[in-house]
Amino acid sequence: MFSVQFHLNGRAVAVEVADPELPLLFLLREYLKLTGTKYGCGEGVCGACTVHLDGQAARSCQIPVRALAGVRVTTIEGLSPAGEHPVQRAWIEGQVPQCGYCQPGQIMQAAALLAENPRPTTPQIAAAMAGNLCRCGTTPRILAAVAAAAQIGSTERHHG
Repeated sequence: MFSVQFHLNGRAVAVEVADPELPLLFLLREYLKLTGTKYGCGEGVCGACTVHLDGQAARSCQIPVRALAGVRVTTIEGLSPAGEHPVQRAWIEGQVPQCGYCQPGQIMQAAALLAENPRPTTPQIAAAMAGNLCRCGTTPRILAAVAAAAQIGSTERHHG
């Protein structure tokens, strides 16, 4: 058995798995029952499984459990349990989702972008979100919501 300790959504956790190469995605979904992170392609291409590792967007299907020691992992469930993150609020206000499957990964990618660059330009938003695929065609609403979230965050920084 392989044991690893890391932080998950702000809490210290210790897990034991048979295979240290098990992808974080399956640890989250199957072992820890956090099913907000979605399986898309399993190859790190579609972005449905995006989580934050130490604040950076990462494809959880490509991160082996052995690489988690001491890492801070944030899933969609831990971004803001009450749904108050500016990205989550912009998603709701912009009525972004259609099927909703890719949305957790989209939101996590957008939140990482805004944490790194609180005032991205339209081309920067498009570039950052390009690796997260939406098959329903809501990409224009996704990009608009990221821009709106930047505005919400900017307003809160100036008034909060």
